[in-house]
Amino acid sequence: MNTLRNKVQLIGNLGNDPEIINLESGKMLAKFSIATNESYKNAQGEKVTDTQWHNVVAWGKTAEIVEKFVTKGKEIAIEGKLTTRAWDDKDGNKRYTTEVVCNELLLLSK
Repeated sequence: MNTLRNKVQLIGNLGNDPEIINLESGKMLAKFSIATNESYKNAQGEKVTDTQWHNVVAWGKTAEIVEKFVTKGKEIAIEGKLTTRAWDDKDGNKRYTTEVVCNELLLLSK
């Protein structure tokens, strides 16, 4: 059951081209967001689509694959874990963000 702890699997479409960052240490970072859609019928019987956006980061070899093959609009499947970061903004306010750290990627669209 330990393999089920903090595991995220998503299938969605990229909202924009990934941002690729080459760090001074030589590591590569890819940042992107994907949209997942869920459809249901409301009380009036109308189809409603709920879109959720997820921030994703990928490191190393996974980031290299993202750089070469992933572009805006592509459908991908990712697997990773949730992480939350905190920082102080320019006004001294504490800010938080939650992202998926991707360790596996599957390209679904051509």
